[in-house]
Amino acid sequence: MKKKKAFLGGTCNNSTWRDELIKLLEIDYFNPVVDDWTEDDYKDELKQRKSCDFCLYVITPKMKGQYSIAESVDDSNKRPEKTIFVFLEEDEKEKFDKEQIKSLDKVGIMIKDNGGKYFKTLDEVAIYLNFKNKEIK
Repeated sequence: MKKKKAFLGGTCNNSTWRDELIKLLEIDYFNPVVDDWTEDDYKDELKQRKSCDFCLYVITPKMKGQYSIAESVDDSNKRPEKTIFVFLEEDEKEKFDKEQIKSLDKVGIMIKDNGGKYFKTLDEVAIYLNFKNKEIK
């Protein structure tokens, strides 16, 4: 049986969430992080978002821009059945403040209301993805 595949979108900026999650996964994945981002990398990312079975977006306090949030909401409208949103309140020593947590929770609820999935931990999302990987198409 062919493994399902997850696009690992979200916070970059030296955040370690991808390394932590990958250790827990029994599913294939596409990691879009590269050393020197090019237009070809962007095109490949768009292709992967369309072709992967799941589009996961993990947001952490190391986030500098908001594009990943826009991507997650966009995918929850275009591909709700495969969109997954997670925000981690802490990333190493950095933390979101109360207002940011409220706002990110509202984004998660919006994505869930659109038909996507919303989790609060990497363990929860790994359990979900590994379970979905074992389902027969």
